[in-house]
Amino acid sequence: MTDVTGAACALPAAPAAETPSERTWQGPGAQARFALLRSARSIALVGASDNPARASYFVGTYLLSSSPYEVYFVNPRAETILGRPAYASLADLPVVPDIVDVFRRHDDLPSVAEEAVAVGASTLWLQLGSWHEGAAAVAEEAGLSVVMDRCVKIEHARFHGGLHLAGFDTGVVSAKRQQLSRPAGL
Repeated sequence: MTDVTGAACALPAAPAAETPSERTWQGPGAQARFALLRSARSIALVGASDNPARASYFVGTYLLSSSPYEVYFVNPRAETILGRPAYASLADLPVVPDIVDVFRRHDDLPSVAEEAVAVGASTLWLQLGSWHEGAAAVAEEAGLSVVMDRCVKIEHARFHGGLHLAGFDTGVVSAKRQQLSRPAGL
């Protein structure tokens, strides 16, 4: 989970039909992503898992401990995740989520986009390694903002001063590189 590439948040690569070289959709820039995260009050993690080895578990842990968001877990096979209730679908949530953060297989993304539209979410956010221009089109046509191939945890930490090269908050607030002390005589 200390991979600087964000592997802790990554999903399996998209099928060859949507390789990065064939991508035509342009996502929001850093300022727009910051604005989306700043205006959001709630995040639903669709495809959340109670397995600590899964990216969604890691992201959920981070969001619950290091962010101001109301976090909801969507997984029809789980009763609880991280001590919180798990919901079968977005429609079952007690609130309309501002951000729908998706941890699902590539082929499931259009139906999740349709579900996000149906519940009135503001943003469809597809995790690292997840890219589906058809799902993005569904969401954008309904007025949702769309972010793809980005990790909510990494983006939140990045914009709030908590991202170290390893992806963790070091607790040091300085632009100066830290020097390691050496024992005397070396």
